[in-house]
Parts: sequence; structure tokens; C-alpha cells
Amino acid sequence: MDIFKNLNMNDWCMMMKHHKWSVNEQASFLKRTGELLARGYPIAEAIESIALQLPSKRKEELNGCLVELKDGLPFHDVLNNLRFNKDLIGYVYFAEQHGSFADALLEGSALALLKDKDVRKLIKLLQYPMLLIFITGFLFIFVENTLLPKFTSLFTSLGLEANFFTKVIYAFDQYFPIFIGLLIGIFMMTAIYYFLIFRKLTILQQRIQLVRIPIVGRILKLLFTHYFSIQLSFLLSGGISVSEALLLFEKNLRQPFYSQLALVIKSKLVTGEKLETILGTFSFFEKEFPMIVKHGQENGKLEQELLFFSKHCVTNMEEMIEKSFKTIQPILYLFIGFLVVSMYLAILLPMFHLLDGI
Repeated sequence: MDIFKNLNMNDWCMMMKHHKWSVNEQASFLKRTGELLARGYPIAEAIESIALQLPSKRKEELNGCLVELKDGLPFHDVLNNLRFNKDLIGYVYFAEQHGSFADALLEGSALALLKDKDVRKLIKLLQYPMLLIFITGFLFIFVENTLLPKFTSLFTSLGLEANFFTKVIYAFDQYFPIFIGLLIGIFMMTAIYYFLIFRKLTILQQRIQLVRIPIVGRILKLLFTHYFSIQLSFLLSGGISVSEALLLFEKNLRQPFYSQLALVIKSKLVTGEKLETILGTFSFFEKEFPMIVKHGQENGKLEQELLFFSKHCVTNMEEMIEKSFKTIQPILYLFIGFLVVSMYLAILLPMFHLLDGI
């Protein structure tokens, strides 16, 4: 009987490899689960209810989840078998420890949906400019290699000097390959650095390196701070001490960064260092984070301070991403527009000069 069960489970796992859940599907599933749990549904009934509204392939996978849950497997392990996002699994893992299951699922799914929305927005934002760049590239090659040389020879024979826009086109043709070469060189150096140096660093050192990247590093810093503070807040709200919370972080081996971070913090706390002092030594956290922790410890409302600050980090991150989006698109359009206008004026302006001379 056990062999039969194992065979069924292996077949189910093989089936899941062909139906990976998208981040949007994962977040939506957890959001709906959290909403049903908040209404008093047991976890098994919540999953059964959600499965009724999903395609057949998802129903089969969720039926497998129910079998695993009945066999006593923790929900976070069930989601791991479904190959859910590690951060979402982390939300579930910590929720199982502190008891605020519905709130944690709603919080985690909201952040995942927000990130998925931003990725989709970025793709949508770049689609049209990329199409324009592609078309402009073909137009540029045609003008620069076919039309412009003929017109340039004609204008030179008539004693007309190259105008500003003609110089722009030739300069672009001259320096663009150099620019592409530099990009390829930077990419190769980054790849060499990653494989020879970065991968050999500890996971904490890797995060320190990542947050130094312009713009992206700032967003990552907000993400790291948000995740650590929100999980610590939930754990403390569940009546768990800071030491016990750090132990749970340490045991969560599916998220090695937070596991290693908790181990380092614990070792420093044993030596008598204060928590806010320790957090202040980590450059991958927001600089205000230690002050928030200190203030929360002094007024006895650390879990509430952490919850408020985590939401503040998400708000800042969203504002920063929105600002970046609003900057990227105009720059792309300005570049494309200037290049197209230069191509036309490089030909038309000398023709106007010829017409004036007639």
C-alpha cells in the first residue's frame, strides 16, 4: 500500500513539472485562501472551495495537496512541492509558527501581486518603444547605407557642406558599434565576476554587493527590510520572543539569506550587543530600520512599529518604481524621435538649400 502511495505521489510530482504555477496564479491562490481562512474556513475546505473554480489541471494538483495535508505534511512543504515562490513559501512557514495565518497569506500575496504587476507594467511600458526602436533601426540602416551616401555625394559635388543632422547620423553609425561593444564587454566582465568571485562569497556578502547596484539595489534594500520586518512583526504578535523568532528564521533553510542572517544576529546578541546596533551594521537594510527597532523596544510596541515600517517600505518601493517607469519611457521616445528627425532633416535641409538657389 505504501509503495502504491509513493508511486502515485511520484506520478503527481512528475505531472506538476509540466504545469508550473505563474507568480500571479500563486499569489491569487494564496490571497483567496487567506480570505476564506479569515471567514473561518479550515485550510482543507478553503483549498477544496478554490479548486472548484480552477481548471482541471489545477484541480488535480490541489487534490494532491489535500492528500498531503491529510497525511500531516505542513502547508509550506505542500507549496514547495508545487514549486511555489520561495518568498511566498516563507510567508506560509512563518504563518504556521505565529498563528496569524490569514493575515500572513493576504500580506504575502499582496506583495507578490504588486511585484508581478510591476513586472507586467515594465514589459508593457517597453513593448511599444522596443517596436519603435526595431523599426527605426531598419529605417536607419536603409537611410545610412542607401539614401544618405547618394545625397551626400550630390550635395558635396554642388559645394554644400554637411549639416548638423548629417553629422549626427554619421556619428551615430560610428559610435553605436563601440557602444554595443562596451555593453558586451561589461556583460562579459559581470559574468566573469559572478562565476569567479560573487558565487564564492557568503550569502550575506552577496546581498551587500547587490544593494550597491544603482536603482535596483535601492529596491532590493526595501524588499529585504520589508520581508524581515513583517515576518518579525507577525512572530512577535504571536507571543514569540525575539530569540525564538530568530531561531525560526534560522530553521527556515529554504531561505538561506534570512537563515544565515538570523544566525549572525543571534551570535551577536549572545555577546551583549543590542539588536538595533546589530541591524545597523547590515547595509542591506534601510538606515532607519535600527531606529525603528530601538523606538519599538522602548515603547513596548515593537511588533506594531515593525508592521508600520514594513508597509512604509512597500509604499516607498512602489513610488520609486513608478518614478522610474515615468522616467524610462520619455527618454526612449526622445531618443527615437531625435534619431528619426535627424534622418529626415539630414536629407531635406540640403534639398531646401538647393531649392533656394534655383
